[in-house]
Amino acid sequence: MRILVSGASIAGPALAYWLTRHGFAVTVVERAPALRKTGGHAIDLFRPAMDIVEQMGLLEQVLARKTGTEHLTFHRVGYDRPVDLEVRRLITAFSDRHVEIMRDDLSEIFYDATRDDVDYVFGDSIASISDDGEVTFDSGRAARFDLVIGADGLHSNVRRLVFGPESRFSAWIGAYLAVVSVPNFLGLDGRMVGITDVDRMAGMYGAAHLDDARAVFLFRTPERLDYHHRDVATQKRLLREHFGGMGWEVPRIMEELDRTPAFYFDSITQLRLDTWSRGRVTLVGDAGYCPGPAVGGSTSLAVVGAYILAGELAAHGGDHTRAFPAYEAEIGDYVRRSRTFAVNAARRLVPGSRFDLWALGAAVRLIGHLPAGLTRAAAKISSKGVRLHDSVRLKDYQVTRAPLGRAASPLPPGTTPSPRGR
Repeated sequence: MRILVSGASIAGPALAYWLTRHGFAVTVVERAPALRKTGGHAIDLFRPAMDIVEQMGLLEQVLARKTGTEHLTFHRVGYDRPVDLEVRRLITAFSDRHVEIMRDDLSEIFYDATRDDVDYVFGDSIASISDDGEVTFDSGRAARFDLVIGADGLHSNVRRLVFGPESRFSAWIGAYLAVVSVPNFLGLDGRMVGITDVDRMAGMYGAAHLDDARAVFLFRTPERLDYHHRDVATQKRLLREHFGGMGWEVPRIMEELDRTPAFYFDSITQLRLDTWSRGRVTLVGDAGYCPGPAVGGSTSLAVVGAYILAGELAAHGGDHTRAFPAYEAEIGDYVRRSRTFAVNAARRLVPGSRFDLWALGAAVRLIGHLPAGLTRAAAKISSKGVRLHDSVRLKDYQVTRAPLGRAASPLPPGTTPSPRGR
């Protein structure tokens, strides 16, 4: 059975791993000319995703690339004293098992684990998908697949082709996120420092294995901004406008905008599809059910979704008419609770008033003084709140075989393989 996966970031390679383990022949097509190594930003893996990583035999590699951020220090506009927090105290309220890792590092780990058994085609994208599985590519090539899976992120091309324009399913939840690669001029290692004000927050962090640092910006606006998600020049202009006059190291970071090798800017947007399957096509990760970047645990949700989708396809013998509904039913509650959590987090993460700014400092100091065990116990009272990840119970799908080598490519001869080699 031949399956085409669109997207080689995180959900795509994770899905390819499990599909291969279940005996399916997998091709992954990626629009970018090579595996993306463009700076990226830190993402979180919580218990269910960490359990899956361990089952993949990749725990050691993931732990070796963790960011190691242990302390947060934030200044508040109008206050003399900064607030400090041990990250461990905060994270243990969310999950008993957690790793923060750079997105690009996790993507590379998943890719390296699958590159010998999966055909990766870089520098191409899907142009059309017929009801019977005939796929044409931007390159002009065509091939037939039994199933097509969109793992191509919030602005999914597969979703657009099959379900319609993104505007029909996206819900902006009030904020924007930007990440900039900058020189580590503060010498940060194991610490994130920053400044927060009403409706905006800026921070900077580094890690031992990074040559540079990342500056991260979160801000809220009363109305949605008008820009295209590929218009970097406008995005940089908007970032400058919303952080103009902010102190701390913000002016120095803004000087790096025109020199940075990597820049990310996007709305914190939630996808709300009633179903993410249609015919031979389904979606996984942010392409189908992004709860909101930076606020909803979308990376963990994507890893879990990939595991479940591959498992249900195997459990139903590749019959997508049964497997796709089972996949949606199995992960549906996790998706819905992640959406609810993300909306609440987006409202609380960035102070919306002077009172919120004061309350943020008070809450951080309280967490810092409470015993860690008491913080965990309070969080566990409601698994539908901050402990939503640890409340997920994974099914044990029987793996038919381990990867035995590179799968035969179902694409026509002459298709360009991964430029990174195998």
